[in-house]
Amino acid sequence: MDSEISACAPPSHSGVSVFKPALFITIVALSFLGAIIGMQIIVTLGISANTSIIGAVLAILLSRIPAAAFSTFRYIDAQNLVQTAISSATFAAANGLLISIGVPWALGMHELIWPMLAGSSLALVIDGTILYGVFNSRAFPASGSWPAGVATAETLWAGNQGGKRLGLLVVGFAAGIAGAYAGIPMASAGIALIGSIFALMMFAIGLLVRGYSESGLIHYNLYEHFVPHGFMIGAGLVALLQIGWIVVKKRRDADTQEIDNNPELAFSSARLKKSLLTGAVFYFITALLLTGLTQLFTHMSFPMLIGFLLFATAAALVQEMVVGMAAMHSGWFPATAAALISLVVGMLLGFPPEALAVLVGFCTATGPAFADMGFDLKTGFMIRGYGKDLEQERYGRRQQYIAAMIGFACAMIVVALSYQFYFSQDKIVPASRLYAATIQAGKSSNIATMLLIWAVPGALLQLIGGARHQIGVLFSTGLMIHYPIAGWTVLAALAVRLLLVNVFRISSDRISTLAGGLIAGDALTSAATALYPALKAKILSMLSH
Repeated sequence: MDSEISACAPPSHSGVSVFKPALFITIVALSFLGAIIGMQIIVTLGISANTSIIGAVLAILLSRIPAAAFSTFRYIDAQNLVQTAISSATFAAANGLLISIGVPWALGMHELIWPMLAGSSLALVIDGTILYGVFNSRAFPASGSWPAGVATAETLWAGNQGGKRLGLLVVGFAAGIAGAYAGIPMASAGIALIGSIFALMMFAIGLLVRGYSESGLIHYNLYEHFVPHGFMIGAGLVALLQIGWIVVKKRRDADTQEIDNNPELAFSSARLKKSLLTGAVFYFITALLLTGLTQLFTHMSFPMLIGFLLFATAAALVQEMVVGMAAMHSGWFPATAAALISLVVGMLLGFPPEALAVLVGFCTATGPAFADMGFDLKTGFMIRGYGKDLEQERYGRRQQYIAAMIGFACAMIVVALSYQFYFSQDKIVPASRLYAATIQAGKSSNIATMLLIWAVPGALLQLIGGARHQIGVLFSTGLMIHYPIAGWTVLAALAVRLLLVNVFRISSDRISTLAGGLIAGDALTSAATALYPALKAKILSMLSH
C-alpha cells in the first residue's frame, strides 16, 4: 500500500524551507488564526478543533494563485508545513496553555498565572521536542495509525491530484458533514476505518461502559468510584514499563526486512533513551523554575519540595507517553483525564493547594503537543514517501518541527494578550473548573483504595494486549469519555471496514482516503458550528453600534 500511494503522490521538494518569505508570513498569520480559533472553541464547547485540515485546504488554495510569490505553495511539502503550524498553534493555545492558567484563576490564585504561563510554555516546547525525538521509533512508529495525520495527508494528495482520490475524499467529506449535523461523530467512524482494530474495539467498549454507567442499564457511577482513573493508572504504568523495555532491551531478533523498509528503526532504542532522558532533565528544570517563580518553597518542607519536583517530572513523562499512545492508536488523547489522575495522586501525597494548582497546570501542558505533532509528522512521513529517502525525511521532519515551534510561539503571544478578555467574562475552560473543584474538594482516604483496586484490571488488560495493541490504555480512554454514540459509531465502522476489506476486497489506500474525508468533514463542521454563534454575535454587536 505504501509504495502504491507514494508512487501516485504529487512530487515533493526536499529543499522547501520554513523561512521562505511568503511561506513564513503565511505560517505566522495562520498560526495566530489557529490560536484564536482554538481558544474560542474550547471556552465555548470545552473541546479543541483539529485545524490541520483547514490549514491544508488553505495552503492548497494558495497554491492555485498564479503569482511568483505563491509558487512555493505548489509543493506539497510547503502545504504540509502550513498545516503543521496552524494545528500546533491551535492545540498549544487551547489545550496546552489556556487550560493550564485557568486553574489558578478559578482558584483565585491570580498571582500564579504569569509564572504558570511561563512554565506551561516551556513544558509545551519540551513536549513537542520529545515527540520529535521519538517519532518513528518502536514505541511510536510512523507506521502507527495516527488517524488525523492520515486524514490530512489524504486531503493534501486529493487536493493536488484530483481524479478518483479526490472523488472518494469528497464522498467522505460530504458524509462527514451530513453525519456531524445529524449528531453522529463521523470522525470516530473515520478513525475506525484506519486505526488498530483491537485497540479501537476496546476503546468503543470503554465508551459504551462509561456511557451507560449512569443510566438505567448499569446502576454504578464509574467516575464517583474512580474506576476510569484507576484503570488508566494501571494501564499507564504498564505502558510506561513496556516503553522502558523497548529502550533497554537488545534487539537480538531484529527484523532485518522491517529495518530495510524503515532504516530509522535500527537506531530506535538509542533515540528513545536519549530523548526521554533529556526530556526528564528539562522537565525537572522547568518544575524547579516553577517552584521558584511561584514561591512554592514557602508552602512545603524541603523533603516535600524534592518529592514534588520528582513527582512532577515523572507525572509529565507518564502523561505524554499515555496521551501519545492513545492518540496514535485511536485519534483521541485523554489529556484532561490523565492530568486529573496526576492531580488526584498529588492530593493523596499531601501536596498543598498551591502546589496542586501548579502540578496540574504543568501536567496539562504535556501531552497535547506530543499527540498533535505525532499527527503532523505522520502526514509529512506519508507525503515524503514513507521514509524511503532517509535524508529527505529527516530534513522535512526538521522543517515541520520548526513550523510547530513557530506555531507554539504565536500561541503563547495570543494567550498572554487575550486570556484576561476571556477570564474576566467568566469564560473558563470546563477542564480548568474541574481541576479547581477537585483541589477545593480536598482528599479522601477512600480514593487511594479505589484507585489501587481498579488499577489492577487496568494493568492486566494492558499486559494482555502488549505494547503493540495498547488495549488497556484505549479501554481506559473510553472509560474517561461520556460519549456512548461514539462507541456505537466506532463498532459500526469497524464492521463496515471488515466488510469492505474481506467481502468487497476494497484496497486499504481507498479506505484511508474515504476515512480522511469523514474526519475532515466532521472537523470542519465542528469548527464552524462552534465559531458561528460567536461570529454572529460579534457582527450583530458591530452593526448595533
